[in-house]
Amino acid sequence: MARADERDGGMAELRGGRRGAPRRARPELTAPRRAAASGAAEPAVATYRRDVSPYNLTGGSRVSASAPTTDPHGMSALRRTRARGSAATTAALLVAGATLVAACRGGAPATAAPAPAPDRSAPTPMGEAAAIARARADSARLPYTEADVHFMTMMIGHHAQAIAMSRMAPSHGASPAVQTLAERIINAQRDEIRTMQRWLRDREKPVPEPDADGKVAMPAGHDMGHDMSRGMAGHEMTGMMPGMLTPEQMRQLDQARGPEFDRLFLAFMIQHHKGAVTMVQQLFSSYGAAQDETVFKFANDVNVDQTTEIARMERMRMDLMFERPAP
Repeated sequence: MARADERDGGMAELRGGRRGAPRRARPELTAPRRAAASGAAEPAVATYRRDVSPYNLTGGSRVSASAPTTDPHGMSALRRTRARGSAATTAALLVAGATLVAACRGGAPATAAPAPAPDRSAPTPMGEAAAIARARADSARLPYTEADVHFMTMMIGHHAQAIAMSRMAPSHGASPAVQTLAERIINAQRDEIRTMQRWLRDREKPVPEPDADGKVAMPAGHDMGHDMSRGMAGHEMTGMMPGMLTPEQMRQLDQARGPEFDRLFLAFMIQHHKGAVTMVQQLFSSYGAAQDETVFKFANDVNVDQTTEIARMERMRMDLMFERPAP
């Protein structure tokens, strides 16, 4: 009974204490919460999202405050933007990769390299008819003259005699310097003879054929000439051109040996080269001549090369004249 009274007294004291304790004030609601509590609309808050349209993958566009920032599944606007941007980037990379693979497999069309300029001095595998047609086309553009034909024809015989003189050097006791000079003359003038023969053949002109002795036989019925304008009848080219050695001079050179051969060879070859330079001067002084490309280049080469060799042979002659005899 006593315990019941104590319990009832404690409960009454507890209830009295609660009634006497001051009550805590309710926290004030924030503006949004007050608006929500009162039923008013929440103030608008502007947000931004990336425009992932195909026309603007990097820019941003402001959306209205009423636009939802989450989708029905709870995805935020930022996550949606990132997902769309990743998809667009992946698609662009796939397209670029496919294009690269197609280019590697198919191969881009190669740019054609410029064709090298044709070498008119070198022999070509084209047929004779094609060579003649090309020569006629060149001649129509830059017509050749009779002086051109005469120069190319006569220079073949001129070169042939220089080659015959040079071939004596090894067997006639020539010095090493003279033998080197002779080999150079043979190599250069043999190639030039082939160039002149091809030029004449392409234009259907008679082509001289030199022999080992330096004599050149012409086809029957062909007229030669003393100079660049007048002609003479004959079937063999002899000592009619400037600088050409006479038959007596050729015999004299053939009989010489050792230092005497060197002396005569240099003297006669200087005479021979000066004659070739004279022939070039006669060609250039002829009206309308040397307009053909091959003739012009060849004549200039002859003038330069043989003028240079004349100066070299003059120095060699001086060395021979002042050389001390061996003890």
